[in-house]
Amino acid sequence: MSIFSGHMSLKERVYLVNAILLCITLTGAVLMVWYTYKIEAIFKNVISRNVVIFQSAEALSISLVNQKGFVSYYLLDNNPDWIVQLKTYRNRFNEHLVMVKSLITDSWETDKIAEIESKYRQYTSERDKVISFYASGDQKNGVALHQQVRQSFFDILELCEEFKGFHKDKIQDAIEISRNQANRLRYIALLGVISVIMLSLLVNFIFARHILEPIRKLALQADIKGGIGNSINEVDALKRSVMGLIENAEQTHIELKRSQESLMQSEKMALVGKLAAGTAHSIRNPLTSVKMRLFSLNRTCAFTESQREDFNVISTEIMQIKRIVENFLEFARPPKLVVRRMSPSTVVDSAVTLLGQRLKSYQVIVKIVRSSPLAETLIDPEQLKEVIVNIMINACEAMYKGGLIMIYEEERYVEPLKKVDVIRITDNGSGIPESIRERIFDPFFTTRENGTGLGLSIAFNIINEHGGWLDLTSEEGTGSSFVITLPVSG
Repeated sequence: MSIFSGHMSLKERVYLVNAILLCITLTGAVLMVWYTYKIEAIFKNVISRNVVIFQSAEALSISLVNQKGFVSYYLLDNNPDWIVQLKTYRNRFNEHLVMVKSLITDSWETDKIAEIESKYRQYTSERDKVISFYASGDQKNGVALHQQVRQSFFDILELCEEFKGFHKDKIQDAIEISRNQANRLRYIALLGVISVIMLSLLVNFIFARHILEPIRKLALQADIKGGIGNSINEVDALKRSVMGLIENAEQTHIELKRSQESLMQSEKMALVGKLAAGTAHSIRNPLTSVKMRLFSLNRTCAFTESQREDFNVISTEIMQIKRIVENFLEFARPPKLVVRRMSPSTVVDSAVTLLGQRLKSYQVIVKIVRSSPLAETLIDPEQLKEVIVNIMINACEAMYKGGLIMIYEEERYVEPLKKVDVIRITDNGSGIPESIRERIFDPFFTTRENGTGLGLSIAFNIINEHGGWLDLTSEEGTGSSFVITLPVSG
C-alpha cells in the first residue's frame, strides 16, 4: 500500500516528506562535520609531529654538514679557532639529536636515531684522534685516519637523509589520505544532491496532485458561484514563488559544494605553503653563514688548482640551493602584481632578448608569429616575463640537441564575448607523457633531478592573479604547447 494513500491526511503526507528531507540534510551535515574533524585530525598529526620531526631532522643534517671541513682548515693553518668553531657545531648537533629523541615514538625511528648517535660518537672520537695527530705533527697517521673519518661522515649524513625521507613520506601519505577523504566527501555530497533532487520531484508531485488540483477544483466551483476573483492570481503567485525557492535551493547547494571544494583546496595549499616557507627559512640562515665563510675563504686562501675546482663546485651548488630556497619563498607567498597598461607583445620581445645568450648555448632558435602587437591591457610586465622565461627555459631543456621554439600571438573572443590576448609557446621537444600531464602544475612535482617543481606552479598562480589562465597541450614525441590567455581590460 502506498504511503500516500487516502489513509493519510495531507498534513501527514507533507510532514513525512519534510521529515525525510530533514533526515537526509542532517545525515549529510553530520557526515560532513565528521569528515571535517577527521581531516583536521590528519593535518594536526602531520603538523604537530611529522613536520616537527622533519624540521628537527633537517636541522640535525645541517648541523652535521656544518662540521665538515674544519679539520682540513686546521691542517692548513693550525689555527685553533677552527677547532673552537667545530665544537660549537658539535654542540648544536647534540642539541638537535636530543630534540629528535624527545619527539620520536616509533621503534624504527628509535633504532635509526640510535644508529646515527652510535656512529656519530665513533665519528667524533676518530676525528678527535685526527686532530691530535695533526696537532702533534704526525700528518701521516692523521691523513690516513682522516680518510676513514670522511667516509664515516657521509655514512652518518646518509642515515640522516634516510630518517628525513621516512618522515617526508609520512607527510606525503597524510596528504594523500586527506585527498582521498576529500574525494569521498565529494561523492557523499553528490549523492545528497541526487537524493534532494529526487525528493524535490516527489514534493512537486505531491503538491500538484494533492494541493494544486484540489485548489483548482475549488476555484472552478467558486467560478460557478461567480467568486473566482483573485484566487487564481494568488495561486499563480504561490506557484511561481515555490518554483523560485526550489531553483534557488538547488543553485545554493551547487555553490555551497563549490565553496567547500575551494576551501579544502585552499587549506591544503596553505599547509603546503606553510611547510615550504618554514623549510626555506630554516635553510636560509645557515646558508647565509656558509656563503659568508666561502667568501672569506676565497679572499684569504691560496688554493691549488684542484682545490679551486672543488671551491667552484661548492659555490655553484650553494647558488643552486639559494635558488631553490627563493622558489620556496616565492611559492609560499601569493604574487603581488604591480600592473600597468601595455601590450603583452612588448614583454614577449623583452623575454626573448633576455634569453638571447642562453638560447644560443642551447642551440635553440626562436620565431615569433604575430600580425600586429597584442592589445594593451593591465599586466605586471616583470611577473609576466618570469612566466614566459620559465616556459622557454623548460622548452630548451626538453630539446636536448637544439630545436625550435615558436611563439604565436593572437587576439580572440571568449564567452560571453570577452576579448583576450593569447600567447602560445610551442617547442619541438620530446613532449610530456600523458601520465603526468594533469600533475604538471602541481607544486613540488618535477621530472628533473635538480628541479624544485615550483616553476610552473608559480607561473600558474601569476597568470591566475592576472585573471587569465595557463593551459598545456602536448603529445609525447611531438613537443608541447603552453597557452597563456590574458583578459583585455577596457
